[in-house]
Amino acid sequence: MTSFRRLLSAGLLSAAFLWSLPSHAGVAEGRKAFEANKCSGCHQVEGPAREKTIKDQMAKKGPELWYAGSKFKDGFLAKWLANPQPIRPFAYNSITERNRGDHPKLSQKDSSDVAAYLMGLKSREVKPLGLPAVDNPRGRIIFVKKQSCYGCHSARVRGKMAGGLTGPTFAGASERLNPDWVFAYLKNPKVFKPVKMMPVYAGILKESELKELASYVSSLN
Repeated sequence: MTSFRRLLSAGLLSAAFLWSLPSHAGVAEGRKAFEANKCSGCHQVEGPAREKTIKDQMAKKGPELWYAGSKFKDGFLAKWLANPQPIRPFAYNSITERNRGDHPKLSQKDSSDVAAYLMGLKSREVKPLGLPAVDNPRGRIIFVKKQSCYGCHSARVRGKMAGGLTGPTFAGASERLNPDWVFAYLKNPKVFKPVKMMPVYAGILKESELKELASYVSSLN
């Protein structure tokens, strides 16, 4: 009986260990599919951020994904990769050229596998705070009036799109963005984007205000 228990215990531990490895079902195949589809030609999947100058930033062909698992909500990437829809009105790193919406479309299997791989890429800077995605009055006031985020970001207002075009749209943010990541980004943006055009709010907004703003942004449909 003792020997059986030892074998059973060892088997359970081995199974748990194997499941914890990044090569568990879908992830290893996702990495292969990521490389096979030449996604690494545009997207950085190894952190931390390496750009130091505006020239470094402009050399990038697409957004970095080394913290994708912290940024995106479960289910979003698999759905998006199978049917990509523009998130940025303008092409990446441009404020004049419209986004052509020509991101490669992956098969259902590749979409699922690549999403599993990318969702395993996380940043320690994003703490699991469990911030809710809610349309709160304080966050809305900060977004609309105090910081005028509509100047760069578009969102759906009363069923119609409104706002600027130079930043990513927040239409669909409720399905896309993890509120904990939005807060971490607002609090310490240089961890994710050392060279950026977006204002730095740390020191301008209180931490409680940053949380309210993160919750509000993540609630937008």
